[in-house]
Amino acid sequence: MSSVVLWAVLLTGVVVLTPLADRLRVPLPVLLTVFGLAMPLVPGVPPLTIEPSIILPVVLPPLLFAATQRATANEFRQDARPILLLAVGLTVASTAAVAGAVRLAGFDWPTAVVLGAVVAPPDPVAATAVARRLRLPDRLVTVLEGEGMFNDATALVLYKLAVAAVVTGGVSLVDIGGGLVLAVVGGIAIGLVAGVLSRFALAALHDATAETTVTVAVPFVVYLVAEELHGSGVLAVLTVGLFLRTYSHTAVTSGGWLLGRAVWRYADYVITSLVFVLIGFELTEVLKGSHVATRTVQVAALVVAVLVAVRFGWMFPATALARLRRGRQRTASPYGPRETVVAAWAGMRGVVTVATALALPTTTDAGAPFPVRDQIVFMALVTVLVTLVVQGLTLAPLVKALAVGSESDVPREVASLRRRATEAALEAVRAVAPTDQVPPSVRAAVILQYEGFLAAQTALGSARAGADDAVDYPGELEQLLHRASEAERTVVLQARRHGEVSAEVADTVMQDVEARAVRDLG
Repeated sequence: MSSVVLWAVLLTGVVVLTPLADRLRVPLPVLLTVFGLAMPLVPGVPPLTIEPSIILPVVLPPLLFAATQRATANEFRQDARPILLLAVGLTVASTAAVAGAVRLAGFDWPTAVVLGAVVAPPDPVAATAVARRLRLPDRLVTVLEGEGMFNDATALVLYKLAVAAVVTGGVSLVDIGGGLVLAVVGGIAIGLVAGVLSRFALAALHDATAETTVTVAVPFVVYLVAEELHGSGVLAVLTVGLFLRTYSHTAVTSGGWLLGRAVWRYADYVITSLVFVLIGFELTEVLKGSHVATRTVQVAALVVAVLVAVRFGWMFPATALARLRRGRQRTASPYGPRETVVAAWAGMRGVVTVATALALPTTTDAGAPFPVRDQIVFMALVTVLVTLVVQGLTLAPLVKALAVGSESDVPREVASLRRRATEAALEAVRAVAPTDQVPPSVRAAVILQYEGFLAAQTALGSARAGADDAVDYPGELEQLLHRASEAERTVVLQARRHGEVSAEVADTVMQDVEARAVRDLG
């Protein structure tokens, strides 16, 4: 089997397992990891060879940028304290605890810190995927997502300093302090500059594909520039992503926004899925390619136990202090004791741990092999596998057992906001007096369009709420809407097939049909 065929098989497995995960009610990352474990055992499957130096620049920028497009700076600002306590405080504590534990097991300090930094950051993908499916409180999901994004920056700064100490033979305290300041300040500054320049570029463009090309290129360019200038590439990407998420919408066309959203959802899905497959693949290859000593397995188990214990030991005092502080200020806490248990158990490791472990250099500057590299990679992969399988499979039952859930009704909130936006549009159009610049017929046409849209929203909302006893909602309503959408598609496709219209005309109409179907049917 060639490498090209292997990647095609892996992609096929990702596609097949995606709907299967929903049916089995198993987190997709768990199934993908198991799939990756099984693939190398098939006769004829070649090993995956990936250059370590390209893993971080290729994997991290799109994943980090995609994560920023699901959140807002305002959400993170409201919960900045708990997010920073986890993203910075807990990450540093986890790194130190793991380093101390493996130092007692025989590692030297630099390599111990490398391992600690590799396994310290939890991955937000698996945790928040389960969290959103189980409708955990929005602020708890925000804190978990914020931790997952910003702890990568903390862990990677520690990781690079520790790797530099191993590769060069030593790093002074001055180097560490200067490196931290430069990484943080430089990364944020580069991200802000890139955000401003990107917004100007987007405002000058009026083409969806060109706008999307800019947003796709920016994360990679920003990451590479920041790393070249010794700033934090992770912080630079997070900064530019949140900046564009907050300020670029008015500079982008509607088509560009829709296309960009689709592209980033797809990129996030494909890259994340393949990395989880790679986790299992690499672990099997490590086990097949070298003898793993019992001592290494024991240390790996110790690392997992330390990570779980430190997270629980950190979460409860931190949340208790947060509740005390918020109680004095008469503000709501992000989560209570039951939510704290869920957040403490949602510490699955994933993409960043795998990427940093595989990105370790193979040699030092002196030409010697990187110390205990194989053991670090093995322990990192075991940590990801155990936390994904054990915590990933038990998180949903834990949430149900603790009766932790959100009272928010997303469809109802969507309908309410959509109605407010339509009413605002109607008010704006009605405020325009009929003049020579705006003929009465034009004004009436626009008013009619929005009045019709508002009336349709009201009628659909009533039907979904069961106001009309003649409608067996939501089944009959969804079936009727689906039937109407199919009729629209049939007309458009037949017109294109018979050459009645050009492909461009058909695609333009079809985009409207599909956008309406997504809006009405979800």
